[in-house]
This record gives sequence, C-alpha cells and structure tokens, in this order.
Amino acid sequence: MDVLIGSTNPSKVKFFESLLCGCNFTFYTLNDLQIHQEPEEQGQTPEENAILKAQLYGTYFDRVICNDAGLYLDGLPLQDPRQPGLHVRTPLGSHRLTDEEMVTYYSHLVHSLGGKVLAYYLNGMAVSNKGKISSLMETIEEGREAAFYMTDKPSAKRQPGWPLDSMSLDRRTLTYFVENEDTDAFFDDGAASPFYQRLVNFLKDALQ
Repeated sequence: MDVLIGSTNPSKVKFFESLLCGCNFTFYTLNDLQIHQEPEEQGQTPEENAILKAQLYGTYFDRVICNDAGLYLDGLPLQDPRQPGLHVRTPLGSHRLTDEEMVTYYSHLVHSLGGKVLAYYLNGMAVSNKGKISSLMETIEEGREAAFYMTDKPSAKRQPGWPLDSMSLDRRTLTYFVENEDTDAFFDDGAASPFYQRLVNFLKDALQ
C-alpha cells in the first residue's frame, strides 16, 4: 500500500518504515512526488497543524500521514518567548532555519541555560484516508515520560532533517540520539513509550 508522508524530511521515511515494519507500506515524501504546496500552519497545537497538512496533501494522494511537533525546554517558562513550542525552525519569529542554523541557535540557547537542559517533544499526527481525517495528540505526561537532555556541545554527526538529534542525549545513557540507531527524535524509550504504542495502533487503524 502506497502512503505519502506530508513532509520533505527524508528521515521520516526511515522512521515510519521502522514504526510500521511488516505492514507492507511503501512510503513517499513530498519531494518524491514533486509536491511543493505548503499549508499555512495556523493551528494552536501540533495536532491542529497536522490536520491542516493532512487536509491539503489528502487532495494529492489517497493515504497520507502528517505530523507536527512542539519542542519544550524545562529550563524556560511556557510563556517565555525563547520557548520553541510550535516554532522549532522559526524561533523568535526568525526566518526558517537550516539544519546547521538550528544546531547553532539551540546550542547558544542551551548554553545560556547552563549547558544542559531537560526537554521533551509533544507530537500531533493526522491521517487522510481517501479524504477521511483521523488525528492523534501526545499528552504532556507522555511527552515528559520520553524527555531527554539537550546539550550545548553537539555531536559532529548529523541526521538530515532532524538536526537537533546532534545535541539531544538519552537521559539514562547520556548518548547522543544521532549516534544511537535505537534512539530517535520522537521516542527515546522506543517501544516502551506509551505514545509509541498508541501511535502504532492509530496509524494501522487509520490507514486501512
């Protein structure tokens, strides 16, 4: 079964292939299909933004997976303008940062917070299946359970599309996400993550 990932991020193909291993899905990105249109992400949550993407890209392809994520640093109040939230690539209203610009910006931010800070993602997912939209939102409790450290000393290794893996550390082993093939930007607890399990079940049901 062919599935479009509503993203240009090549790392997401590998992620969803691993997540849905054995389900006989073939994944494509927007670049593969030369789709250049982008929705205006005006949602107030990752789930709302994922739905906006799924509504748009569902007009191009029968089955589409879209996601959005917010990044939250425990060292900052939620109302602090430096808190990335939904604007991970456009912090403080900046232009859309490249991968290397993100590593530079967040290295400086984490340095200003003491050099290491606990962080977590909140993920929203949406599926368009022949125009029918289904969605899923990670809870704050689930996000915090999969929290990790961000450091101001990034690894030299890079994961295209997920540059912050270069400065994200598993909070138990203190190994960089980018250097650990069993760890990814979404779930440092892998199959033990409650949201991971909910997500797998959600995607299998929504794509059928």
